Order: sequence, then C-alpha cells, then structure tokens
Amino acid sequence: MDKQTFIGKLNEAQDLMKNEKYKEAVILLEKLREIEKKNEDFEYSLSHRLYQLISNSNSLYNQEIILEHIKKMSNKQNSLTIHELHLSLKEKDFNIDESVLGKEIELLILRDLLPCKKEGDKIIF
Repeated sequence: MDKQTFIGKLNEAQDLMKNEKYKEAVILLEKLREIEKKNEDFEYSLSHRLYQLISNSNSLYNQEIILEHIKKMSNKQNSLTIHELHLSLKEKDFNIDESVLGKEIELLILRDLLPCKKEGDKIIF
C-alpha cells in the first residue's frame, strides 16, 4: 500500500471514530497495523499516528461496551464495585484488566457520559 492510500485509510479510521463506529475503526486499524509491521522502512510519523489511533479507538470501544453494560446494571442496583463489574463483563466474554476498567470508567465520568461517582473501588449511581 502506498503512502497516500495508507494516509487515506488512517483518515477513514478517524472519521469512523468521529461517527462513533469504534468497532469498525478498530478492525480497520488492526489491518493497517499488519501492513505497517510488514514494511521495515515505514515512516515514523505514520506509525506514530497509527498507534495513537489504535490506542484511542480501543479505549473508546471499551468505553462503549462498559457504558452499555453499566446502564443495564444500574437499573437493578444503586452501586457496584469495579470487581463486580469486571466479573460481570467477563461473563459476557469481554475481558479487560480491572485497572484498565477503572480508568475507562473514570474517563466515562470525565466525558459526562456516566452520571455517577466513583469512590475508591465503588461506583455509585
């Protein structure tokens, strides 16, 4: 893939993220990562942008799944711990480290997408 096509695909992934199509962005970026890995003389700035987008899209995709799950759980209870949420997500075949889960929840709260407060390991709705 030539440089301009690669840049176009990076822009496409960024547009997918802007339109909240995180799963599609993750899939596209993983394909681009495979292309980047095969090319030994890949331009550093493109690699840097690719890995930034991969990190951001993975985080946003995780947040999307976590938010949907928390909304369902908050209808049934007033609070839960990060550990309880982690186990519940694991049952749904969504594996994420508990420390990453806590950070994603903090980001959701900071983005005003999750109306709750976090006190230590506890999420209070």
